Amino acid sequence: MRFNYQDMVAGGKKPYVIAELGANHNGDMELAKTMIKTAKECGADCIKLQSFTKSNVFSKKNYDDNYFLGDDYRNRTDYTLESIVEAYALSKEQHHELKAYCDELDIDFTSTPFDKAGVDLLVDELHVPFIKVASMDVENVPFLKYIGSKGVPVVISTGLTGMDDVVNAIAAIEAGGCKEICVLHCVSIYPPADEQVNLNNIDMYRMAFGYPTGYSDHTFGVVAPIMSIAKNVCIIEKHFTMDKNMKGWDHKISANPEEMKIICDAAEQGYKMMGSFRKVVNESKHQREEYKRSIVAACDLKKGHILTEEDLDYKRPGTAISPKFYEMLIGKELKRDIEADELFQWGDF
Repeated sequence: MRFNYQDMVAGGKKPYVIAELGANHNGDMELAKTMIKTAKECGADCIKLQSFTKSNVFSKKNYDDNYFLGDDYRNRTDYTLESIVEAYALSKEQHHELKAYCDELDIDFTSTPFDKAGVDLLVDELHVPFIKVASMDVENVPFLKYIGSKGVPVVISTGLTGMDDVVNAIAAIEAGGCKEICVLHCVSIYPPADEQVNLNNIDMYRMAFGYPTGYSDHTFGVVAPIMSIAKNVCIIEKHFTMDKNMKGWDHKISANPEEMKIICDAAEQGYKMMGSFRKVVNESKHQREEYKRSIVAACDLKKGHILTEEDLDYKRPGTAISPKFYEMLIGKELKRDIEADELFQWGDF
């Protein structure tokens, strides 16, 4: 399934599944290619990278402190925050190589940029089908305006910030000229507690903005992304790893291949189960007749008997008079003898 924004607007399609490689390739190109091939085999529609560099996310203060939330490098002797960022960052040439590999496998390629140069690389050189904005940039209004000016759809995660900032972020992207936006509900806790997942925000965003909505997941396991299908999401994004125990930033909250396949299979099957808001009778006439009840005689009844409600019982099969017509039989005179448990026919009165 290729990215198609108009299909997302129309709805009724399988959710587009993004396998978020992020930095889980750990800077290893062979591992990155293995992950891409495996994600494709699992059924993912797109792989996403993170186009960070040493200079476009962390400041000198972060590197001097040698600390980032959840990753304390201060007591390590084998590497620092700065060295791990340099090790995991992908060069421009590596972006091109992985994009070509995705084209070869027929899977969409995109990334999250963290500066204008990254946006230009993705849009002008790699021709990605959409730009993915990280939650950390929801308040980065000038950056959002620039992204909105590039003429491609924008998918934005909404963790870390309140509704007022999400409103401002959407307005900034629109101010840049983009009207093809997909809003992803996201909780930027790794992992959030069940009570913090709040999948109802998916509906809220759809009602608030009128744009297609999706879900970017940071929970353990597959329950939340699968449940999001019932919210009519157009996109499911899930971090992906080959091994949850690998060294790195996001492996533990990522889906392994088995979990990614479960999510992709659920997306393929689950959206069909959503159906419509119109009541449809799918059971065959034969099945309906076998399962439903008819009105039968509660006891032996003689010709000329005037029926009362006590004379009526209701049993399978449903090939005769439906119980919904029971009031029409009360007070009727029988034209023939009826045995107990016999189905009444309209010609019996």
